[in-house]
Amino acid sequence: MKTLLIVYHSLTGGTRQMAEAAAQAARQEGGVAVRLLTAAQAGPPDLLAADGYLFATPENLAAMAGLMKDFFDRCYYPVLERIQGRPYAAMICAGSDGAGALRQLERIATGWRLKQVAPGLIVCTHAQTPERILAPKTIEPPDLARCAELGAGLAAGLGAGVF
Repeated sequence: MKTLLIVYHSLTGGTRQMAEAAAQAARQEGGVAVRLLTAAQAGPPDLLAADGYLFATPENLAAMAGLMKDFFDRCYYPVLERIQGRPYAAMICAGSDGAGALRQLERIATGWRLKQVAPGLIVCTHAQTPERILAPKTIEPPDLARCAELGAGLAAGLGAGVF
C-alpha cells in the first residue's frame, strides 16, 4: 500500500484545518495510507517511508513558517537523492498573498527533485493587523473543500499509480 505523508505547521489553527481536511479526504479515497504529522514530529525516516507528500505551512513575513523551515533544514541532506521523483503538492495559509512562502517551498522541493503534481494551493485569511494575525483562524468551507480536493487527488493518483 502506498503512503501519503502530510507535514504541516500551524500556530493559529488555519494550516492545521487545511491539513486535516486534506488528510480526511485522502483517507476516504481509500487504498492509500495517510500519515498526518506536524513539522516538529516529522523527520527523515518519515519522508523515506512515504511515496508522496503534501506540505502545508502558514506564511510568516512573506516566507514559510520557521518550524516548517526547520523541518526542511533537518531533513534536506539526510534524504537528498533518496526521494527524487516522488510526487508532492503544497498548501499555504496566508494573511496576504502567500506567494513568497510557496516559492520558498517549491525551491526546496526542486532541490529534492520532487515532482509537483498540482499547483500550490494558497488560502488567504486577510489577517493584516497584529490582533488578526495572532488570532485563532477559521478556514471557510469553500477553502476547506479545495484542501480536501487536493488531498483526495493526491491519494487517488498514488493509489492508481499515476504518479
